[in-house]
Amino acid sequence: MGTIKVNNIKLYAYHGCLDEEAKIGSEYIVDVAVKAALKKSSKTDALKDTVDYVHLNLIVKEEMAIRSELLETVAQRILDRFFKELPMIQKAKVAVAKINPPIGGNVEEVVIILSKKR
Repeated sequence: MGTIKVNNIKLYAYHGCLDEEAKIGSEYIVDVAVKAALKKSSKTDALKDTVDYVHLNLIVKEEMAIRSELLETVAQRILDRFFKELPMIQKAKVAVAKINPPIGGNVEEVVIILSKKR
């Protein structure tokens, strides 16, 4: 078993419960980590034998483009697609961070972390 991480995926999106968040949007950072059997790919040097991190990044970008009120919903959609589209994945963790959230204070970020396993 091995781990593939894609860190600091920087995106601009329009998530949140406030009307202003839907209009002006915000910066986000997404980190993902997936566990899969990587022994075969380490020997074959073949993309078909591993989890393609380009595919992971694409899923994140597509799901972040769909507006949601809650970051939990976005993170769950990302996880669900990972498991639907990438059968090698045995376990995954997704962290979605909203940079400078509008919560009435000087807060750098809020982060939602969800994980899932087969």
